[in-house]
Amino acid sequence: MLKRTISFSFLFISILSGHTRAQSPLDKAVKEITDSIEAVVGVSACILENGPYYSLNATVHYPMQSVYKFPIAMAVLHQIDKGKLTLDQEFRILPSELMPATGWSPIRDKYPAGNVNLSLRELLRYSVAESDGTACDVLLRILGGPAAADKYVHRLGVKDIAIATTEQVQVGKDLLPQYRNWVTPVALTDLLKIFYTGRVLSDSSYHFLMDIMVNSGPGAKRLKGLLPAGTVVAHKTGSSFTVDGRAAATNDAGIITLPDGRHLLLAVLVKDAHAPLELRE
Repeated sequence: MLKRTISFSFLFISILSGHTRAQSPLDKAVKEITDSIEAVVGVSACILENGPYYSLNATVHYPMQSVYKFPIAMAVLHQIDKGKLTLDQEFRILPSELMPATGWSPIRDKYPAGNVNLSLRELLRYSVAESDGTACDVLLRILGGPAAADKYVHRLGVKDIAIATTEQVQVGKDLLPQYRNWVTPVALTDLLKIFYTGRVLSDSSYHFLMDIMVNSGPGAKRLKGLLPAGTVVAHKTGSSFTVDGRAAATNDAGIITLPDGRHLLLAVLVKDAHAPLELRE
C-alpha cells in the first residue's frame, strides 16, 4: 500500500503540473487507492496558476470536523481587518467552554479550571495549528456564533459549506451534529483559492494565517505524509472519533508549493470509513 500511495502522490502532482490533463492514468491511480478502503472518498485539486480542476465525488457533502477552523479563522481575521478586534486583545476562557474529555483541547489540558485570559493571537494559533476545540468555540463566541462564520464564508461566494455547530456540540454523545458542519471538496478548494488569490484579508492577516497553516499539525501525515522533506504545505486537517468501527471524517485540505513555484490546491475528504487510521490517512 505504501509503494502504491507514493506512486500516486508523484503521479498526481506530475499530471496536474502539465498544461493538459491526462485523465485516464490519474483516474486509474485514484481508483486503485480508493478501492482499497471502505469509505466515501472525495477529492478536489487544481494547479492554482494554470490548471483545470480534478475531482472525485467532489459535490458530495462531507463532515468537516476541524477543517472548519480555517474559515472560522478567516472570519475572525476579517473582523480584525475591520478594526473591531485586535490580535493582542484578550478574552476570558470560561469553565463552561472547556472541551469535554471526548474532545481535543491543549488549552483544557493546560488550564483545567479555565478562567484564564488568552489573546486572540493565541486563540487563533491554538485553534488552527493545534486544532484546539476550546479555542475554536471561544472564537465562535467572539464572532457571535456559528451562523456569523457561516454568513461570512457564503458572502465570499462559497455556497456548498455549512458552519452550524460548536465543537462542544460536535464532539458530544450524539453523532449526528458532526454532519451539520459540512462542505464539498470543490468548495474547499474554491475557498483556498479565494484565500490565496482574492486578497479578502489584509496582508498582515493573510500572512499570519498562512504561517499558522504551514506550521500546523499533525506533522508528516495526510497531505504532508509522502511529500519530499521540506515541501511547504499550508493546510488544515479534520478528524472524527471512531464509533462501532466507523470514522465519520478523516480530512485534509491545503495549498502545496510545488518545486517550480506553482501551487497545488488539494482537498481530500474521507467519510464513513471502516478502516484503521493509518489506512485512512
